[in-house]
Amino acid sequence: MQTRLTKKLGIKHPIISAPMATAAGGRLAAAVSNAGGLGLVGGGYGDAEWLEREFAAAGHARVGCGFISWSLAQRPHLLDIVLAHEPVAVMLSFGEVAPFGQRVKAVGATLVCQVQTLAMAREAVAAGADVVVAQGAEAGGHGIERATFTLVPELADYLLGAAPDTLLVAAGGVADGRGLAAALMLGADGVLVGTRFWASTEALVPPGFHAAALAADGDSTLRTTVVDIVRRYGWPKAFTARVLKTRFALDWHGRESALAEPATLEHEEARFANSYKAGNADDACVFAGEAVGLVREIAPAGEILGRMVRDAEILLGRASDMLGT
Repeated sequence: MQTRLTKKLGIKHPIISAPMATAAGGRLAAAVSNAGGLGLVGGGYGDAEWLEREFAAAGHARVGCGFISWSLAQRPHLLDIVLAHEPVAVMLSFGEVAPFGQRVKAVGATLVCQVQTLAMAREAVAAGADVVVAQGAEAGGHGIERATFTLVPELADYLLGAAPDTLLVAAGGVADGRGLAAALMLGADGVLVGTRFWASTEALVPPGFHAAALAADGDSTLRTTVVDIVRRYGWPKAFTARVLKTRFALDWHGRESALAEPATLEHEEARFANSYKAGNADDACVFAGEAVGLVREIAPAGEILGRMVRDAEILLGRASDMLGT
């Protein structure tokens, strides 16, 4: 399955695994890349030791890395660590691109910028993005409000006129061959997949969290700031996080000001941290997108990618047959 994205990145299939903080380690990134996609290590909020360990775990696979831009601005040396590993691509999300974009491109890596609005896409293009990821609110983790189904074609039209050499990738709600085929029909050159690869054997996810995801459906998530308050992360106000409706999330969603009270926060922060380490989903927050309703098993990432490609090819072939082409 060849598109402009496969040619740009030197991969077989137009699929990138999302750089999910703490979950997207080297084994997952390598598994996706070895199966013909591009795996991204999750740079997250920045831990030099973790990054070094996970790039080592990726071995000789061609992988990239993703960063939360506003957090990277507080630890800019982390970009140097990643660039020293000669990543195929570096993805920047949730903040300014300009301070880092040219450094990425200077070493020959592909600059990928994730955006949630048309205005952000314009900023990414101005900063020299090679690839723009249009992230809809269906996605797990942080995002804004726009839906994938309308954001992708709008950005496709914009890029066609303003920056025709800039590639477009769809993110949010893509978990199988139907999502991949639909994204290509909407004008994307490929997809960025989070939740489905999060639910893989290589992901750094506690078994209890995987169990909670398998028991969930697409109605079992909500967008909230609870997960950031309890971890004391100062996310920009525009962004909320999509998580499973665990007991912890439901206990505090809508009562964020009470959670932020110093004594309460200290107690709940410890509860949250201990539950996360133990893999106790009920007393923690579990990042997952609406596509969790399409996850029915925890499988190797290579199998997930292969099935996604095969199913998309069948669907696109049927569409061609229906049109008589």
